[in-house]
Amino acid sequence: MIRPARPDDVPVIHQMIRELAEYEKEPEAAVATEGDLRTALFGPDASVFAHVAEGLGEDRGAVGFALWFRNYSTWTGKHGIYLEDLYVRREARGEGHGLALLRNLAEICVERGYSRMEWSVLDWNEPSIRFYESLGSRPMNGWTVRRLDGDALAALGSART
Repeated sequence: MIRPARPDDVPVIHQMIRELAEYEKEPEAAVATEGDLRTALFGPDASVFAHVAEGLGEDRGAVGFALWFRNYSTWTGKHGIYLEDLYVRREARGEGHGLALLRNLAEICVERGYSRMEWSVLDWNEPSIRFYESLGSRPMNGWTVRRLDGDALAALGSART
């Protein structure tokens, strides 16, 4: 079952974010707190959304999540979804939770008239790449993700011209 996240899901989503960081070999980079996540998802200026996959039968707890936000294409003149994180716990993989989460987001795109859904995947993550390709997604060849953070962001953001 896929459902929108609720405030009481924050601790388990936070734990799964930490598990994802471990899987992606960057546990030290996951510094967000439960409070940060709660504010982003449910605060007065919330602009981040999450959906939770629940296990079946006795395992009705959260086994996966998708965390996303709206983006906008100046070329299509429409919003889209940027999928920040998709994660299914190891013991629940292969049961269709990842597909159900992505299908849920695709349904949101269709219902709202959004033009696309985008996300990043690590180039070494072959199981995920194969899964995404099986759904018809395609790599954005010729594009390179850029990031400005830390000291460089602070320097640019505090520069006065």
